[in-house]
Amino acid sequence: MQPPKHIVSAAAIVLNDKNEILLIKGERRGWEMPGGQVEEHESLKDAAIRETKEESGIDIEVTRFCGVFQNVDRCICNTLFLGRPIGGEPTPCPPESIEVGFFPIQQALDLVTWKNFRQRIEACLDESSQPIYVAF
Repeated sequence: MQPPKHIVSAAAIVLNDKNEILLIKGERRGWEMPGGQVEEHESLKDAAIRETKEESGIDIEVTRFCGVFQNVDRCICNTLFLGRPIGGEPTPCPPESIEVGFFPIQQALDLVTWKNFRQRIEACLDESSQPIYVAF
């Protein structure tokens, strides 16, 4: 019997003091929230913090665990956190990101067009629906 081959990732929806969302733009998926695969011996929270720094140049503090989006067919569990910036400057970090910025919420939602990433952001902004668990 083969061991399971699941991928666990962590992403952060980062809101600044102007209530703007941090987005990164990649070549393949366009605008999205920072995030990526959790490394061995790393907590989900630490992965969200690390990925945000690696992809955007922004240091964050995680303020809330929001939930999980699970892609059952592809064996991927994406954990989602809400955070706030505590340092750094928005800086593109190729190849992870080619553009980085903070955007007003509606503009950010309009920019995010890859699969269900907009839905993920909206779910994290709606505290009344948390904890989130979406399987697709």
